[in-house]
Parts: sequence; structure tokens; C-alpha cells
Amino acid sequence: MHGAADIHSRRRAGGGAAVQRTQSQTGAGRWGHILQDAQVKVLRSMKPLQLEDVAIGQYKSHTKGGTTYPGYTDDKTVPKDSVTPTFAAAALFINNARWDGVPFLMKAGKALHTKRAEIRVQFRHVPGNLYKGSFGTDLDRATNELVIRVQPDEAIYLKINNKIPGLGMRLDRSNLNLHYAARYSKEIPDAYERLLLDAVEGERRLFIRSDELDAAWSLFTPLLKELDEKRIAPELYPYGSRGPVSAHYLAAKYNVRWGDLSAEHYQA
Repeated sequence: MHGAADIHSRRRAGGGAAVQRTQSQTGAGRWGHILQDAQVKVLRSMKPLQLEDVAIGQYKSHTKGGTTYPGYTDDKTVPKDSVTPTFAAAALFINNARWDGVPFLMKAGKALHTKRAEIRVQFRHVPGNLYKGSFGTDLDRATNELVIRVQPDEAIYLKINNKIPGLGMRLDRSNLNLHYAARYSKEIPDAYERLLLDAVEGERRLFIRSDELDAAWSLFTPLLKELDEKRIAPELYPYGSRGPVSAHYLAAKYNVRWGDLSAEHYQA
């Protein structure tokens, strides 16, 4: 009898766990749909992308430290007159009350000086700064900034202007940081490990729905057609550089600085 009771208890516990897991998966799926709906809504609220808000480039051969790095058209499989971009930067805007007038700058490219993926939120300056020029820091360049580094070395840190201790009135820049590798000893799962696990568990948040894909393509397709029809040549930039100069002019147009322009070298 005692053994039978144990078996019955284990069966009930197992059944409960199965029900709980099913409910958890259903909840995950529901929240996944909510997030995907919001992503589609944002894409459909974006202004059409204009050519003047885009910078494209193509990397060229460059010699550094006695080593010559080939350009894009040096590849035997690429035509010498190719105008295929290997770099793109764009300024996007969302047509709603919350984000009206706020530029969202994106850039991606090949053969750049560093490989990383990150999100930077730069905070606006306070208008009419009473202490401008008296702190020993260029406040127009030293913007408070929230940085979310996706890879490599996952981290979240807030760059702030703080007063240097003492009787004087001088500012310095500091990082309030969370560096995952330093904070947690656990191994951080690879992106595809997480993706496969989410697929097994029915978690939808990291997957793109078909209507989201359509909304994204409808945003970029008119621009891609214009670039192709006008056969606009991309600006050349050296292999291993920060990209074409036009990308920096694009950022300056909206009073934004790319993060890789600063002297910042984040250490945990």
C-alpha cells in the first residue's frame, strides 16, 4: 500500500507539472503575441525613409601595419563596377505623440574597425545651461547616455556627468555599469541556443511574425528601389575604418554622436 501510494503521488505530481508547463507555454505565447503586435504597430507608424536620411558606403582596400586588406571589389566574384553597399546608416522617425521629432539612428556595415552590436540612448541637453564652459567639460559632447551592449561582452551601463569631489566645480564622466561576465559566473547562452530553446517551449518574443516582416520590407523597399534605379554609387571607406564620412554628417544633422567616435573604452 505504501508503495502504491508513492506511485500515485508521483503520477499526480507529474501530471501537475505537465499542466503547469502547458499553462506556462500558453502564457508565454500570449505575451509573445502582445510584443509582436506592438512591434508591428511601431513599424507601421514610421515615416517613409528618405534618401537624404541615408548614408551608404562600400569598403575599399587599405594597408595598415604592413598588411594590405582587400576591398569589396577585389573579390573575384564581385564585378569591378559594383555599387552594392557594404555599409548603411539611416535616420528613422516614429509618427506618434511619444516619439515625435526623436531621431532613431541605425547603422551596420562590414570591414569596420570593430565588431559589436549595441543600443545607445542619448539624453537631450537641458536648454539654457547656466554653467556651460565653466566645468572643464564640453557638455555638448559629453551627453548622458544609456548603453545596452548586446555583443561582445554583454553589458548595460549608464554614462553620466558627475561633479568631481572637492571645493571646485568641475565635472567628470563616469560609468554606472553591469558587466554580465564580471557579475555572474554562469555561462551566458549563445544566441542560437536561446532561440532553439524558445522554439521548443513555444516562446514567440524573439521571432518575427509575417505581418512584421511585411511592415519592415514596406518601410525599406521604396528606398532600395530608388537606390537601384538611380544606381547611386556608395561612398568608399577604408577597410578597418569607422565607415564613410557621410554617416557622421548624417548624425551631426540630428545633433547625435555615434558611440564609436568617443574616446570611451569601456572596462568592467
